[in-house]
Amino acid sequence: MAEYTVITDAEALTAAAARLADGEGPVAVDVERASGFRYSQRAYLVQLFRRGAGVILIDPPAIGGDFSALQQAIGDTEWIFHAASQDLPSLREIGLEPPTLFDTELASRLLGRDRVGLGAVVEETLGITLAKAHSASDWSTRPLPQSWLEYAAHDVEYLIDVRDILVRQLADSGKTEFAAQEFTAVLTREPKAPREDPWRRLSGLHTVRGRRGLAIARALWLAREDLAITQDVAPGRLVPDRALVAAILADPKTKQQLAAIKEFTGRASRSELDRWWAAFEAGRADPELPPERLRGTDTMPPVRAWADRAPAADARLKAAKPAVDERAQSLQMPVENLLTPELLRRVAWAPPSVIDADTIGQSLAALGARPWQIEQTAQVIAEAFVESAQPPAEASETAS
Repeated sequence: MAEYTVITDAEALTAAAARLADGEGPVAVDVERASGFRYSQRAYLVQLFRRGAGVILIDPPAIGGDFSALQQAIGDTEWIFHAASQDLPSLREIGLEPPTLFDTELASRLLGRDRVGLGAVVEETLGITLAKAHSASDWSTRPLPQSWLEYAAHDVEYLIDVRDILVRQLADSGKTEFAAQEFTAVLTREPKAPREDPWRRLSGLHTVRGRRGLAIARALWLAREDLAITQDVAPGRLVPDRALVAAILADPKTKQQLAAIKEFTGRASRSELDRWWAAFEAGRADPELPPERLRGTDTMPPVRAWADRAPAADARLKAAKPAVDERAQSLQMPVENLLTPELLRRVAWAPPSVIDADTIGQSLAALGARPWQIEQTAQVIAEAFVESAQPPAEASETAS
């Protein structure tokens, strides 16, 4: 087994950046986080590989904040990722930004592969089997074991070879431009807006009845969130969602009754008992009770209600969906990569006043569809919408 060294200081980082600058071609990049262990999504290990430079492993927390030498060294070449959208936020947090990218997972989806995990793609393209042992490990562990470092190195050292094969396959299937537009979309996508009332994501919250119970749930969630941020620990490792909900349903009248609830588990359930009881009291005294349900700003109802509430929209969607599915099959790719179901629903719910390929294309573009997606689907959708509006007899005659 190769012995890997992790870069932990600015001097070694500068030397590694020089090696990368002297390398050739694109750079393979990956990030290891500590999801499920830490609150933050910070990078605890950054792996890079470039031909002529070899594998480079970097410990961002140990180095601190200045990665400008690294950005300068590779800031003018293509960066190769597997599932880039997962790694870009962590890299941007430390000041690293690719000028362009190639995503081997996304390319594999466009090529219609059934399995698009890194191990499956490497095995299918290169015939090499990667170990999966440490994919869910706590990468904030220090020092990192050599077996983990070897696993991390393998995540990047084959990516360039995989990329080269996928580039040829995309060209052979006429999907090079599809991929280029998708990669640009990943790189330029705006972060999602913060969720309104994130405490409502508590698993099992649907079993809590009444606005007062929801106020207690909100107070407990906020108390756990504050502690998780302070300790940089994943909230569920302090007190799991199910334990918070169990405590709310038990409705303890004293701190001692809260401590006696068997289902109130978690490593901080007793050590932070004062915190949780204070949250109970705050929720019970809160004069601003949350509504039982949020009123969404979206005027589009659930699809299951369309048949009764908007039969014309329901007919449009039911006509267009199989047509788009068929186009995806002909292109040998998942339908969600051709056009997300959400975009199809929205254009079916609020179509242009005049329906043809151009107007449908304009509606799709306004919703964020890429040009290649519009080119492949606008005509299909327009024809389906027109057919859905015809009387049954006329539609059958048209079909025949």
